[in-house]
Amino acid sequence: MPHSAEEVHDLRILPEPTDSEDQYIIPLQYRKMENLHIVFWLFKDVAWCMGLSWLGITMIVPTLIISIIIAYRTREYMSELCHNLAITVWISANSYWMVSEFLHFDNRIIAGEVTFKHLALIPFIAGILILGFYYLIWKPRNRNKA
Repeated sequence: MPHSAEEVHDLRILPEPTDSEDQYIIPLQYRKMENLHIVFWLFKDVAWCMGLSWLGITMIVPTLIISIIIAYRTREYMSELCHNLAITVWISANSYWMVSEFLHFDNRIIAGEVTFKHLALIPFIAGILILGFYYLIWKPRNRNKA
Protein backbone atom coordinates (compact mmCIF):
# COMPACT_ATOMS: atom_id res chain seq x y z
CA MET A 1 0.00 0.00 0.00
CA PRO A 2 1.48 3.38 -1.00
CA HIS A 3 2.26 5.99 1.61
CA SER A 4 -0.06 8.99 1.72
CA ALA A 5 2.39 11.32 -0.06
CA GLU A 6 3.54 8.75 -2.58
CA GLU A 7 2.08 6.68 -5.38
CA VAL A 8 3.16 3.37 -6.83
CA HIS A 9 3.98 3.53 -10.53
CA ASP A 10 5.30 0.54 -12.45
CA LEU A 11 6.68 -1.12 -9.32
CA ARG A 12 8.49 2.06 -8.24
CA ILE A 13 7.46 4.38 -5.45
CA LEU A 14 7.63 7.95 -6.67
CA PRO A 15 7.07 11.08 -4.64
CA GLU A 16 3.82 12.83 -5.34
CA PRO A 17 4.47 15.81 -7.64
CA THR A 18 4.20 19.24 -6.09
CA ASP A 19 2.48 22.15 -7.77
CA SER A 20 5.84 23.69 -8.68
CA GLU A 21 7.38 20.72 -10.46
CA ASP A 22 6.46 18.94 -13.66
CA GLN A 23 7.25 15.28 -14.05
CA TYR A 24 7.51 13.10 -17.10
CA ILE A 25 7.17 9.49 -16.02
CA ILE A 26 8.14 6.79 -18.47
CA PRO A 27 6.00 3.65 -18.12
CA LEU A 28 8.04 0.56 -17.34
CA GLN A 29 6.94 -1.11 -20.60
CA TYR A 30 8.36 1.83 -22.59
CA ARG A 31 11.58 1.87 -20.56
CA LYS A 32 12.10 -1.85 -21.26
CA MET A 33 11.66 -1.17 -24.98
CA GLU A 34 14.17 1.70 -24.82
CA ASN A 35 16.67 -0.54 -23.05
CA LEU A 36 16.21 -3.27 -25.67
CA HIS A 37 16.70 -0.60 -28.33
CA ILE A 38 20.13 0.18 -26.86
CA VAL A 39 21.05 -3.52 -27.03
CA PHE A 40 20.13 -3.72 -30.74
CA TRP A 41 21.95 -0.44 -31.44
CA LEU A 42 25.13 -1.68 -29.75
CA PHE A 43 25.00 -5.00 -31.63
CA LYS A 44 24.63 -3.06 -34.89
CA ASP A 45 27.62 -0.85 -34.18
CA VAL A 46 29.79 -3.65 -32.77
CA ALA A 47 29.02 -5.71 -35.88
CA TRP A 48 30.05 -2.69 -38.00
CA CYS A 49 33.29 -2.33 -36.07
CA MET A 50 34.03 -6.05 -36.39
CA GLY A 51 33.13 -6.20 -40.09
CA LEU A 52 30.20 -8.58 -39.53
CA SER A 53 28.02 -7.25 -42.33
CA TRP A 54 25.23 -9.84 -41.97
CA LEU A 55 24.74 -8.97 -38.27
CA GLY A 56 25.11 -5.22 -38.72
CA ILE A 57 22.63 -5.07 -41.58
CA THR A 58 20.20 -7.37 -39.74
CA MET A 59 20.30 -5.18 -36.62
CA ILE A 60 19.24 -2.11 -38.60
CA VAL A 61 15.66 -3.39 -38.73
CA PRO A 62 14.90 -3.78 -35.00
CA THR A 63 17.00 -0.72 -34.09
CA LEU A 64 15.18 1.53 -36.52
CA ILE A 65 11.70 0.09 -35.85
CA ILE A 66 12.01 0.54 -32.09
CA SER A 67 13.35 4.06 -32.60
CA ILE A 68 10.29 4.93 -34.70
CA ILE A 69 7.94 3.40 -32.10
CA ILE A 70 9.61 5.36 -29.31
CA ALA A 71 9.26 8.60 -31.29
CA TYR A 72 5.59 7.83 -31.99
CA ARG A 73 4.85 7.06 -28.34
CA THR A 74 6.37 10.36 -27.21
CA ARG A 75 4.59 12.50 -29.80
CA GLU A 76 2.58 14.34 -27.12
CA TYR A 77 5.75 15.90 -25.67
CA MET A 78 7.52 18.11 -28.19
CA SER A 79 10.88 17.83 -26.44
CA GLU A 80 10.78 14.04 -26.41
CA LEU A 81 9.40 13.84 -29.94
CA CYS A 82 12.10 16.09 -31.43
CA HIS A 83 14.92 14.32 -29.64
CA ASN A 84 13.57 10.89 -30.55
CA LEU A 85 13.10 11.91 -34.19
CA ALA A 86 16.69 13.18 -34.20
CA ILE A 87 17.79 9.78 -32.86
CA THR A 88 15.77 8.04 -35.58
CA VAL A 89 17.40 10.02 -38.39
CA TRP A 90 20.80 9.56 -36.72
CA ILE A 91 20.30 5.79 -36.76
CA SER A 92 19.20 6.05 -40.41
CA ALA A 93 22.32 8.01 -41.34
CA ASN A 94 24.54 5.70 -39.34
CA SER A 95 22.93 2.62 -40.90
CA TYR A 96 23.27 3.96 -44.44
CA TRP A 97 26.93 4.75 -43.81
CA MET A 98 27.50 1.25 -42.43
CA VAL A 99 25.78 -0.39 -45.41
CA SER A 100 27.77 1.77 -47.85
CA GLU A 101 30.98 0.49 -46.27
CA PHE A 102 29.86 -3.14 -46.11
CA LEU A 103 28.78 -3.11 -49.75
CA HIS A 104 31.88 -1.15 -50.81
CA PHE A 105 30.20 1.81 -52.48
CA ASP A 106 31.08 4.34 -49.77
CA ASN A 107 34.04 5.81 -51.67
CA ARG A 108 32.48 5.88 -55.13
CA ILE A 109 32.33 9.40 -56.49
CA ILE A 110 28.96 11.03 -57.09
CA ALA A 111 30.28 14.40 -58.24
CA GLY A 112 33.53 16.22 -57.62
CA GLU A 113 34.81 15.03 -54.26
CA VAL A 114 31.38 13.96 -53.00
CA THR A 115 31.07 10.21 -52.41
CA PHE A 116 28.10 8.00 -51.60
CA LYS A 117 29.19 8.02 -47.95
CA HIS A 118 28.52 11.77 -47.91
CA LEU A 119 24.83 11.08 -48.55
CA ALA A 120 24.66 10.12 -44.87
CA LEU A 121 24.90 13.86 -44.22
CA ILE A 122 21.29 14.26 -45.38
CA PRO A 123 19.70 12.50 -42.37
CA PHE A 124 22.44 13.81 -40.04
CA ILE A 125 21.55 17.38 -41.10
CA ALA A 126 17.83 16.55 -40.77
CA GLY A 127 18.48 15.63 -37.13
CA ILE A 128 20.33 18.90 -36.55
CA LEU A 129 17.44 20.80 -38.16
CA ILE A 130 14.86 19.01 -35.99
CA LEU A 131 16.79 19.90 -32.82
CA GLY A 132 17.42 23.42 -34.14
CA PHE A 133 13.68 23.85 -34.64
CA TYR A 134 13.01 22.65 -31.09
CA TYR A 135 15.66 24.75 -29.33
CA LEU A 136 15.55 27.88 -31.46
CA ILE A 137 11.87 28.14 -32.38
CA TRP A 138 9.49 25.91 -30.45
CA LYS A 139 11.01 26.02 -26.96
CA PRO A 140 11.39 29.84 -26.75
CA ARG A 141 7.76 30.24 -27.85
CA ASN A 142 6.42 27.54 -25.50
CA ARG A 143 8.30 28.03 -22.24
CA ASN A 144 5.53 26.47 -20.14
CA LYS A 145 5.24 23.28 -22.21
CA ALA A 146 7.41 20.17 -22.37
